[in-house]
Amino acid sequence: MSLFPMFLKLEGRSCLVVGAGTIGQSKIRSLLVAGASVRVVAPHANAAVAKWARSGVITWETRGFKAADLDGAFLVVAATSDRGLNEAIFREAQRRNTLCNVVDDPERCDFYYPAIVRRGELQLAISTGGRSPALAQRLRCELEQQFGPEYAGWLEELGRARQQLFASSIEPKDRRRRLHELASHQVFEAVQHRVKR
Repeated sequence: MSLFPMFLKLEGRSCLVVGAGTIGQSKIRSLLVAGASVRVVAPHANAAVAKWARSGVITWETRGFKAADLDGAFLVVAATSDRGLNEAIFREAQRRNTLCNVVDDPERCDFYYPAIVRRGELQLAISTGGRSPALAQRLRCELEQQFGPEYAGWLEELGRARQQLFASSIEPKDRRRRLHELASHQVFEAVQHRVKR
């Protein structure tokens, strides 16, 4: 199956996570990083999830899942250890056309969590379509070495330069050429050399 790679804007969108253990915690954290409004349904939660709930970062409903929990949800993550419950969540999400990810069950996923390298606004996402998360994690480690933290600052500079070029009266063809020059490896090396001096 061919996947369509995209980056979703989740800022303020309602996302549901069913399950609040270690795996649920990692899924919740990634949704929070994206600015989602996260609601968790689980009878019990680990310490980190409970702390997020106490501080108001998430909403935690301390009970079992009900189909109505999907009302208004943009997406749902089923992160429980109960395969039957995960299956029921997936079926209900499918019925409602709500995006669903059943953790560690690729057949019951409308989307996958990629392995991510973050450098400020730069994100490199690796997906194996659920076939080998271990390979995705290994590649992420390699890319973290290749693309260090300095890329975050450089991207900010590129963003400012882009805004200035779009505000100028430069011809579109020349603007495009200049933007590609600024994003070149040679310019990156020169910027890093200047920063280190």
